[in-house]
Amino acid sequence: MTVLPDDGLSLAAEFPDANLDQWHSLVAGVLRKSGKEVSGAAAEDALSTALEDGLRTRPLYTAHDAAPDPGFPGFAPFVRGARAEGNTAGGWDVRQRHAVADNTAVLTDLENGVTSLWLVAGEGGIPVASIGQVLDGVYLDLAPVVLDAGGQFEAAAQELLRIYEERGIDGKAVRGNLGADPLGHEARTGEVSDFAPVVPLARKCVEEYPGLRALTVDALPYHEAGGSAAQELGASIATGVAYLRGLTEAGLSVEQACGQLEFRYAATADQFLTIAKLRAARRLWARVAEACGAPGAGAQAQHAVVSPVMMTRRDPWVNMLRATIATLAAGVGGAEAVTVLPFDHALGLPDAFARRVARNTSTILVEESHLSRVIDPAGGSWYVEQLTDELAEAAWRYFRTIERDGGQAAVLRSGRIRTDLATTWAQRSKKLATRREPITGVSEFPHLDEKPVQRAAAPEPRTGGLPRVRRDEAYEDLRARSDAHLAATGSRPRVFLAALGSAAAHTARLTFAANLFQAGGIEPVTEGTFEESGATEACLCSSDALYEEQAEEVAGALKSAGARHVFLAGRPEQYSGVDSYVFAGCDAVAVLTATLDRMGVS
Repeated sequence: MTVLPDDGLSLAAEFPDANLDQWHSLVAGVLRKSGKEVSGAAAEDALSTALEDGLRTRPLYTAHDAAPDPGFPGFAPFVRGARAEGNTAGGWDVRQRHAVADNTAVLTDLENGVTSLWLVAGEGGIPVASIGQVLDGVYLDLAPVVLDAGGQFEAAAQELLRIYEERGIDGKAVRGNLGADPLGHEARTGEVSDFAPVVPLARKCVEEYPGLRALTVDALPYHEAGGSAAQELGASIATGVAYLRGLTEAGLSVEQACGQLEFRYAATADQFLTIAKLRAARRLWARVAEACGAPGAGAQAQHAVVSPVMMTRRDPWVNMLRATIATLAAGVGGAEAVTVLPFDHALGLPDAFARRVARNTSTILVEESHLSRVIDPAGGSWYVEQLTDELAEAAWRYFRTIERDGGQAAVLRSGRIRTDLATTWAQRSKKLATRREPITGVSEFPHLDEKPVQRAAAPEPRTGGLPRVRRDEAYEDLRARSDAHLAATGSRPRVFLAALGSAAAHTARLTFAANLFQAGGIEPVTEGTFEESGATEACLCSSDALYEEQAEEVAGALKSAGARHVFLAGRPEQYSGVDSYVFAGCDAVAVLTATLDRMGVS
C-alpha cells in the first residue's frame, strides 16, 4: 500500500512548471485551427476584449499583473472598504426606493427585510407635505431615511427635521441623508440650484445630527445619460470636490465636509466592472481627501443602485436575474447601502410582488449565500485588482479634464459633458444594434407571444437636463411598431425562413435568423410554403456549401412566388436573386427598420 504525502502538493510537483510562453504557444495552436496566424503575446491579444474607456480584459492574469497595494479595510486608500468591519456585522443596508405616498408599501418593506428608505420627494415624487404621512408608524430612530427632492431639497429637509423634532427622536440616533444635490439636480433638469441653503443644513447635521448627512453625490444622471464607468466616476468625484469647496469656504473643516457626503453609483450586470468601479471610487475619493490634507477623512460612503439603463420593458422577468447579479456585484464591491430596483421598474409603479422580490434579492445574498461574511471577497484577484487600478486611472484622467475646464458646474453648463456622454452612448449603441452587446429577451431569444406586463403609471421623472437612455430603446421602438400592426391587422409582420438541406446544415443559421427577426417584432415562419406563410420577405438559411449549389435557384423561386425581398443568412456573396445578407455583427436595428419600412409597418 502506497502512502501519499499529506502536503497536498507533491503530486503536482512531479510535473514541470509551465510558463507563459508555453501557454501562448498552446493558444496560438488553437487559433491557427480557426484561421488566425498569431504567435507569442499576439495570441493573448487575440482573445482580449475591448471595454469602454480604453480598457481591455485579457484572457489570463498572473501574479506579474501588479496593481498598487489596496491596503486594509477601513484604512486609506479604502479600496478594500470604507469600514474595517465591512458589511460583516449584518450585511449591507437594504434601501428601498419609494416615489409615491404609500404608507402601506413603506411599512410592508420595513417589516420584511428593508432597513432604510429612499424617498423621492417634491416634483415627480412624494409631495413634501406628505412626507410625515408616508413615515407614519416608522421607527425613525431605527430606520434611516434618505431624501431625494431635487430643487425642493431645502423644504423636504426642513420637513424631515421637523418630523424628527415633533416625534422626539434623539438627534444622535438619527441616520440617513437630507439629499441635497444641487449639481445632480442641474444634471437632471438643466435648472441651476443655489448652494447656499446647503450650508446651514450641513452645519446642523454636524452640530445636532452626527449620524445624518446633508449631501448626496448622485452619479446616476451620468450613467443614465449613457456614460461609461470612468465618466460616471470622474463626474462624481468632480461633484464631490465642488461640494467640498463650497462647505470648506463656508467654514466647515475638510473632515466635517467629507462626512456630509454620500456617493450614489449604478450597479450593472457586468459584475466585475461594477466591483472594480466601487473599489476604484473609494480609491479616488481617498486621493482627494489626501490632497486636501485629511487622508483619514477619505472613507467614501457608498449607495449602489441597480442600473435603470439595463432594465427592459420586454420580458421584464429577466430583470430579476440582472438585478441579482448587480446586487451581488454591489455587495462584493463593498457598497454600504444597496437599492434593488423592482423588475417592473421600467413599466411603471412596481406592484407588491415586484417589491417583495427586490428586497428578497438582498436577503438571499446576505442570509443564504453569506455574501457579506467576507470583507472584499474579490480582493487579491489579479483580474479585479488590475481592473480596479486601470479604471481608477481612467476616471482620474477624466476628472482632471473636468477640473481643467472649470469644474463640474462649468462642464454641465457648457454642454461639454453632454457631448462626452452622447459620444460614449453612440459607440455603445452600435454594439447594441449589432448585438455585440446582447440583451436577453430583447435582442436575443425574444418571445413575441409574451403577454405584456401592465403597471400603473409612475410619476414622470425630472427632465430638461441630460437625457435618459435605455439599452432596449431601439428594439422597443421596433417592437412597438409590430404591436401596432398586430392590433390593426390581427397578425404580426412575417418573414419566411427557407431552410435548405438537413437540420445539421441549416439549424444554426435558422436559429440566428429567427432570433434576429423576432428582435424587431417580425414573426418567422418555417413551415409550409412561401405562398402559405403570409410573408412578403424571405430568408435563406443553410450552409455555405448548399448556398453554392441552391441559393440562386431558390431565391429565384421565392421571387417568382411573390417575395419582394430575399435575405441570405451568412456572409455576403454574389448570388443572383439575393437582395441582402444578415450575419453575426450586422446592424440588426438597421436591417429590421428597413424591413418594417418595406412592409409598410409604421
